Amino acid sequence: MAGKFMQQAANRDYSKWWQAEGSWPWMFQQSKAPIEGRPYSILENYKRVMKGEQPYWMPAYMNEINIIWPDAMEEHPVPEVNGPDWWGVDWFMETGIGGMMVTPGTRTLTEFANWKEELEWPDLSVVDFETDGKKISSRLDPERAHVYECVEGLFERLHELIPFDESLLAFYEEPELLEEFFQKMVDYKIESCSQIFKHYGRVDGVLYHDDWGAEKAGFFSNDMFEEQIMPATKRFFDFLHKEGKFIELHSCGRNMQYVPFMIEMGIDFWAPQQRCNDMDYLYDTYGDKISLAIALNIPVGTSEEDTKKMVHDFVDRYGEKGRTVCWITTDDANLKALAADELFKYSFEYYNKLYGRN
Repeated sequence: MAGKFMQQAANRDYSKWWQAEGSWPWMFQQSKAPIEGRPYSILENYKRVMKGEQPYWMPAYMNEINIIWPDAMEEHPVPEVNGPDWWGVDWFMETGIGGMMVTPGTRTLTEFANWKEELEWPDLSVVDFETDGKKISSRLDPERAHVYECVEGLFERLHELIPFDESLLAFYEEPELLEEFFQKMVDYKIESCSQIFKHYGRVDGVLYHDDWGAEKAGFFSNDMFEEQIMPATKRFFDFLHKEGKFIELHSCGRNMQYVPFMIEMGIDFWAPQQRCNDMDYLYDTYGDKISLAIALNIPVGTSEEDTKKMVHDFVDRYGEKGRTVCWITTDDANLKALAADELFKYSFEYYNKLYGRN
């Protein structure tokens, strides 16, 4: 029998659409208009960028993929409103950012050392992935890459179960027990991803969330990261690569110090927080070894001519290594559409010339 936090998941009607209109999950679940006029496969080109294999054009970030956001994964409450997830963690909607935050004072475990006795692990056997998968996959554009949004990574789930300071202390006080926790969490991640890969149609990549840093630096020393974050995380990534998926990392914070480890773990693509990471340094140092989303900021009121020039300058600066995805940011929808169109046209010519294509 499912535990108390799985009862809602076990009884949910997954043929219905559950997310609140306007929320991030709701937006991810909507159909996207087809992209017209591309002479080669959008999916194939995107994979080429992920692997650094001579793309045909530079993609616009988030435009050339579909996000797979299942209602059947209750890492947050479904729908995303105040309440518990299936781990028993209480969440609230922070309207200022339109996202979910753990309710202050939440404590699912009395202390980390007791996780084996106290933590109720989700029983995925009671979840109707098949029905939800048919529903979600019905809206996916077959021409785009399909990317599963795998939220709440190993470290994130740890500090959602206990206060943040105690989760950091566990690295010092309970290193062996922490490793066991992370490895068991990887087992859960593999089990849940296997259900997604089985029931949600074609899945090309996985967008893995685990925030590793703050505004000025990573949370962990490099040695601590290598010894305590990396082993279990790499085992999960090895599974994903074995399944034929590319890996995108979502990790907030100034995490430049971890990029050599990201590369060693097999991460294909990272979209860093632009304001607290040196994007020129990242591109110049690692841009041929890991794909990067780099922002192109277009102020409202920019002329069409200047917008096109900004796109050209961006491709000339960040295109040569063939692994950049352009993150077009502007509050003007028309300028964004113009920039995306010009990005395709100019980068297509750029790569034809760079790679000696006709």
